[in-house]
Amino acid sequence: MSSEATVKNEITEGIIWKQLLIFFLPIVVGTLFQQLYNTVDAVIVGRFVGKAALASVGGSAAVLTYQVVMFFTSLANGAAVIISQFYGAKNERKLYAALHTAVAFSIIASILISIVGYAATPALLAVMKTPADIMDDSIGYLRIYFLGIIAMLIYNMGSGIMRAAGDSKRPLYYLIVCCILNIILDMILVVFFKMGIKGAAIATILSQAVSAVLVIRALMSSYDMIRLVPKDIRIDAPLLISELRIGLPGGIQTCMYGLTNIIIQTSINQFGTDTAAAWAAFGKVDSIFWAVSGAFGISVTTFAGQNYGAGKLDRVYKSVRVSLGMSLALCGAILISLLALAHPLLSLFTSDKTVIGIGAYMMINIVPSYAIFIFVEIFTGALRGIGDVMIPTLITLGGVCLVRLPWILFVTPIRRELFTILVSYPIAWAATALLLIPYYFYRKKKLNAKWKRT
Repeated sequence: MSSEATVKNEITEGIIWKQLLIFFLPIVVGTLFQQLYNTVDAVIVGRFVGKAALASVGGSAAVLTYQVVMFFTSLANGAAVIISQFYGAKNERKLYAALHTAVAFSIIASILISIVGYAATPALLAVMKTPADIMDDSIGYLRIYFLGIIAMLIYNMGSGIMRAAGDSKRPLYYLIVCCILNIILDMILVVFFKMGIKGAAIATILSQAVSAVLVIRALMSSYDMIRLVPKDIRIDAPLLISELRIGLPGGIQTCMYGLTNIIIQTSINQFGTDTAAAWAAFGKVDSIFWAVSGAFGISVTTFAGQNYGAGKLDRVYKSVRVSLGMSLALCGAILISLLALAHPLLSLFTSDKTVIGIGAYMMINIVPSYAIFIFVEIFTGALRGIGDVMIPTLITLGGVCLVRLPWILFVTPIRRELFTILVSYPIAWAATALLLIPYYFYRKKKLNAKWKRT
């Protein structure tokens, strides 16, 4: 891929719906393959080890690892926004410094996370009231995962940088290779060597290490404007502050989501291993929706960022409209399919009828409300692309802190039913959307006025 200034940048100049689709498809396929890392682990351990192992891989341990990875991914998105704006403006000097700052931050952060995560694992699982029969396995899985987390964090940062420059294909190719490797290693370590969920954890981090190596190699040799030079990896303080200014609010938002998810997982655990296993399986089944929705969010962030950097506000707004329409159509079809195929999909993870029944109940009561989140994803992504993160973050935090968290803490203990926990999601999403959508149009009006003055 050439990045020379004389080459046409399709994101800022091409047909929006066509380029958005071309850009989106590798991201969504790549995200699905990334989800397969943990999904394959869950399928194999659920089928070959048992439902307790499924609860270990997909329960408390999954919530904690997801929380850590998504927090860092939010920080990486801050770097990607800055890089996309410099790329759109063709500012090669700052682009180079931002790239090396992002990679340096990834290395430092991953080392700290590994140390803290490994040490805190038993305490965290205990606080979440992880069932006693899955505690030891959960500790083993989580500690191995933390030891290898540097690979995932470097891959996430590197792939975010690639997408910021308009390349969403290479991260996809690398994930396909590594997902296949993960499946092979899972079969060898879990099925043949009988290593249980520890074998699944080892398979995952080895596969992620390969993806990290491929990403770093590509950044060092496959680009012009974003070429990585190892000896120049260092922190540029002003640029790091800029990247964190955009990424940190999203990270805080992720932490609040994670806090509520941890509290929800704690409540789920108290219903017993069957419900914990059903929640774990359900969390894997609905991952296809989150993959597609998140890919649209990433796409609109990149399109908004590059076009904003290039001074093309009309293309920013059009990319939002096109993304929203495409996301509603595709995600809507996915939600209908999930409801229609609930039992067969859950049966992939376990043959236990009780677990499948509980999982199907979860899907019926929460999946239709996912449509609300599509609006939150698209408008938040667009605002992030133009560098506006603080107000959207506060709005999202309001939905979490003022709606979902009080609901879980005060309503759930009064009415101790699974439905009470599930309904906390759509209530919070609806509250967020009702504030976020008007803010987007307010921000659009302010930008138009500012652009006319300049």
